[in-house]
Amino acid sequence: MSTKKSQIAIIGSGSWATALAKIFTDAKNHVHWYIRDQEEAKAVRQKGRNPSYLSSIKFPQKSISVSSDINCVISACNWIVLAIPSAFLDATLKQIDVPFEKKWIISGVKGIIPESKCIVGEHLNLHYDLPMEQFLVIAGPSHAEEIALERLSFLTLACSKKKYAEELKKMMLTKYVRVKISSDVVGIEYAATLKNVYALAVGIAHGLNYGDNFQSVLISNAIREMDLFLKKISVSSRNINQSAYLGDQLVTAYSPYSRNRRFGNLIGRGASIKSAQLEMKMIAEGYYACSSVYELSQKYSIDSPIIDTVYHILYQNKNPKKGFRKLVEKLD
Repeated sequence: MSTKKSQIAIIGSGSWATALAKIFTDAKNHVHWYIRDQEEAKAVRQKGRNPSYLSSIKFPQKSISVSSDINCVISACNWIVLAIPSAFLDATLKQIDVPFEKKWIISGVKGIIPESKCIVGEHLNLHYDLPMEQFLVIAGPSHAEEIALERLSFLTLACSKKKYAEELKKMMLTKYVRVKISSDVVGIEYAATLKNVYALAVGIAHGLNYGDNFQSVLISNAIREMDLFLKKISVSSRNINQSAYLGDQLVTAYSPYSRNRRFGNLIGRGASIKSAQLEMKMIAEGYYACSSVYELSQKYSIDSPIIDTVYHILYQNKNPKKGFRKLVEKLD
């Protein structure tokens, strides 16, 4: 496997896919970009900008090849970056006819696939026979909007084979991105999913007019709950205070860029699920993830009062005020 001016496929056209395309092109790689919508793909080809997301980014057209043919894009590359919402991932994968042999799949997805109830690595391993050593995860803390602004950001690459993570790291180094490496693939995938659920909780609290004092308590309890959850799901020597866990949780819970916090805020202010989704106009991964992580917490008998509360509000129509009154008694 060679990294000489690597050909990298990006599957997806949202804000995170666009930010990753910027990172890889700025790092002097050639990106083959799958954009499903043909008009959007045409606009990127002609103008070098994504008209729907992070349109301030100007791509050097010699560094990107845009197509609405997913198999054409994947055939051209050995490195495949998945950067679409988890709710749509299964349907997208089913369109792929190209075998994954000698391809390295990188997940920028921060959620659980609803159809299989699996994180992305597990899903690819079980349903596409992808060896886990050929699977990598890109984790935060990082918001796409700050990547667009070239604000200093730290990313974590997780892979069971360190040498593959090291190769990918070389393809991502720019003046505004620092990259760390981890072997905790499963833990980091679940952490990236859980932090969205906890950001929903913080958003709901904000919508209910709980202040910063309470939200800080909620987040500190959330990171302990995450630690407990991860220990039950996957034993590892991880340090929960590292940026891929605590750092990603903090930025997702507090940042005005966080769509999960915004979604939760709307729910806390009394919006219905449907009206919140319509107002957001973007996917809040935590909404889809919450059902699956709740089922896992029940399966493994995990003490997870924050996950439970969010689940009851989102999926059992529990009143947010009443739910949080009960939750308050379980926090410390």
